[in-house]
Amino acid sequence: MIAVGINGYGTIGKRVADAVREQPDMRVRGVAKTSPNHEAELAVENGLPLYGAVEDRLDLFEEAGIELAGTVDVLVADSDVVVDATPSGIGAQNRELYEEHDTPALFQGGEDAEVADVSFNARSNYGEAVDADYVRVVSCNTTGLSRLVAPLRKEYGVEKVRATLVRRGGDPAQSGRGPINDILPDPVTLPSHHGPDVKTVFPDLDIDTLGLKVPATLMHMHSVNVTLSTGATAPEVRDLLAGEDRIHVIPEDTGIDGAGALKEYALDRGRPRGDLWENCLWGESVTTEDGPGGTDLYLFQAIHQESDVVPENVDAIRAVTGAADREESMATTDENMGMGL
Repeated sequence: MIAVGINGYGTIGKRVADAVREQPDMRVRGVAKTSPNHEAELAVENGLPLYGAVEDRLDLFEEAGIELAGTVDVLVADSDVVVDATPSGIGAQNRELYEEHDTPALFQGGEDAEVADVSFNARSNYGEAVDADYVRVVSCNTTGLSRLVAPLRKEYGVEKVRATLVRRGGDPAQSGRGPINDILPDPVTLPSHHGPDVKTVFPDLDIDTLGLKVPATLMHMHSVNVTLSTGATAPEVRDLLAGEDRIHVIPEDTGIDGAGALKEYALDRGRPRGDLWENCLWGESVTTEDGPGGTDLYLFQAIHQESDVVPENVDAIRAVTGAADREESMATTDENMGMGL
């Protein structure tokens, strides 16, 4: 059994912990928190050993009546691999801790690519992370774009990707995020950072992205145009993408017209926290046009920012520990998480 430590038990960390507990070859060694909030209480209620992440705040847990199993140093030392799910920028500071204990670590997409040996997406470059010491699981948007690009490159070849990302202002619990009543170029300079981030997975990919931020919390929306190297019809592309376990092609007759309906659908289907681990791609949006530069593909997809990276973290754990190849790991992850809508 792979002993997994999780440093940070917030939006991503608690979801990764739940997913790890569903895997037959893994166990959660423990989770680390900086403060005794409701998520710390949840960890204890769920039977997870809780560790204090900041030395001079340990007394706060005692005052709150929350028992700690020790400090984060102990957790790191006793783990086969650590998933760092701390806020952006903190993971890079934590790398020294993981190096001290010679413990492999996974970082999240909010960190700079330089923090790790490889930026990771299971469908796209699993092999590059095998036996690596430090792996960065790319962000929710980069995960969504990478999952889409990988099968298209393999089947048709890709000349160019252009994507407009309409981004949620914040997660549902992030009351301090915005905008409140506005639509913002984010960033106003072009291209946005998402294209260069995708290139950390596909270094030779020609991709341009731009971003907008809107007053919503549910999901991100992508408008994507891909120039394919070889010809393809819309039905062929739909069938190809529908064959991907982590892409849900939404049938035309479902009545799902946006992110709100998708979240309701996930809740109705019993998904924990209403999570959507898959890219949610509208089948009727898939359109192709032949031109002098190749076949242009157009589509819309929605990305659930709180959860689509969760299965990628599980696969990255197997990669860095050499526990399975890509096909075996993804199949095991998907089956035990209940992938597929």
